[in-house]
Amino acid sequence: MSAHVDALRPRIPGRGIEREEGWLEAHTPDPSEFAAPWALEDRMDGRGRERSIEYPDVTPVYGSAQPLQGVSGAIRRYAYGRYSENTLRHWLLLVAGDRVESFGAHARSLFTLRPDNPITQTGVLGEFSRHPIGSRVGRGRIDHKHAWLDPILIVGPWVLTAVLSVKVLGKVFGGSKR
Repeated sequence: MSAHVDALRPRIPGRGIEREEGWLEAHTPDPSEFAAPWALEDRMDGRGRERSIEYPDVTPVYGSAQPLQGVSGAIRRYAYGRYSENTLRHWLLLVAGDRVESFGAHARSLFTLRPDNPITQTGVLGEFSRHPIGSRVGRGRIDHKHAWLDPILIVGPWVLTAVLSVKVLGKVFGGSKR
């Protein structure tokens, strides 16, 4: 190895320069030069915040603009409090929490003056005019494996909201037929 480097040095400028006397000491940086010049601030109280169970503290800065709330928040808290981020259960619970929140948002929109429009807002009309099969098959898309699950995840909360709304409205306005 050494003979090989010595043979290359005349032909390649700089080759093996780190082997010269004193080069390594002159070019090794002092670790204190890279240390942060500031002191860490006191950490915020992270109780009740979602964080990985592998780490005792939350990151120094975290968002609190969308605090966890309701059933979906309870599902997410359970996922963060019980399972590691390395487990599939953790992520499936987070997806379930997301779907529960989606269901709640759809249900709330029904009681507004401008309820959500699933036909135009989900982009389902593009499936008929933008080459849906040709753009998915034979192109090596990484999301091809879970493509069958996407319609269930997207349409499922809408269908569940519609079914439950019809049942609730039927109970409220249907009166007693017995």
